Amino acid sequence: MGCLAIIGGTGLTRLPELQVTGRESLETPFGSPSAELVRGLLAGREVLFLARHGDPHRIPPHRVNYRANLWALREAGAATVVAVNAVGGIDAGMPPGHFCVPDDVIDYTWGRASTFFEDDLEQVTHIDFTQPYDESLRQKLLAVLAAEAYGHSSGGVYGAAQGPRLESAAEIRRMERDGCAIVGMTGMPEAALARELELPYACLALVVNPAAGKARGPIRMEDIEAVMAAGMARVGAVLAGVIDTL
Repeated sequence: MGCLAIIGGTGLTRLPELQVTGRESLETPFGSPSAELVRGLLAGREVLFLARHGDPHRIPPHRVNYRANLWALREAGAATVVAVNAVGGIDAGMPPGHFCVPDDVIDYTWGRASTFFEDDLEQVTHIDFTQPYDESLRQKLLAVLAAEAYGHSSGGVYGAAQGPRLESAAEIRRMERDGCAIVGMTGMPEAALARELELPYACLALVVNPAAGKARGPIRMEDIEAVMAAGMARVGAVLAGVIDTL
């Protein structure tokens, strides 16, 4: 029986609540994952943890080896994946410190290795991506957020931007017209690759700043870091809570 895998994004290079029992360096047909896979106990249950941007945080979003990350997690025994993402808030109901469990995604990225199905195929493979996130896992995250009384939204469209620069105000206005509620840089192709591997996958997004043009003045990294420092402690509580429901 497989375990929960947690992919930590910006601000979550390590999971303090995790009782580490081992570390694994895996090679995959697609290269090396971002960091060692950390195996441990969270709320008394076995989990896998992977720092998406490496440990220390040094891999920019467009250079993350998403294929190696997902492949390695599956090979190590992952049966379910919760991805933690720091995002910008586009919708007025997504202030800093707010959680969003998105229910859809628009991919604005380019040039990323985005599929396992491209070489030496016996036939072309098309996955159904109508609902990018696993609904059962989404509902488990939402139940824990509600129980903890954390401010959150039960859905919203994640706009996946290329990065590593932040977006322009015009780009955010375009995303808003497209229906995006939040913007991040790592939501794709990660979600699609998980679907290709038949891994149930959901995103726990923490809003760390208003998106470009949604607040006066420039976006300052020190402000983002302050929100992340407070928010990531709550992320640990949510992850510990959701593992009891799996």
